[in-house]
Amino acid sequence: MQAMRKLMIGMWRLPMAVRIWLGWLMAVNMIVPLLLLDHAEAKVVLATSFASFALMLVLTAKAGFTRILGLGHVLWIPLLAYVWLRLGQHAAHDPVGIWLRLLLLLNGISLIIDAIDVLRFLRGDRAEMVDGLCVACQGA
Repeated sequence: MQAMRKLMIGMWRLPMAVRIWLGWLMAVNMIVPLLLLDHAEAKVVLATSFASFALMLVLTAKAGFTRILGLGHVLWIPLLAYVWLRLGQHAAHDPVGIWLRLLLLLNGISLIIDAIDVLRFLRGDRAEMVDGLCVACQGA
């Protein structure tokens, strides 16, 4: 429970532009799939999103709200391969086709950002990404 609290507080303390970016990622990976559950791709994306969130909770519990959280999206690599292979099943102008292409774009950009964050963590940048997070998490 402490990891969940720390992750949520950390996300809300990020700069507004980052929170907007995260909102787009959550919408594409968690909200849109709920509207398309009659498609296999939506079920796979939703399951991967829940697994990634669980991994991020484990990473937060182990290392705090640090740049290692980028590793939480490692499951997106096979997800994007799967989505890429499924693109031929959905026309580019079809709502599902548009969603899958948007998912590929946004998650691909996020994976680049995540890779940079993980490299920074491995090179020694292990500080909490937002100020005062540890104090905010105490006493929960």
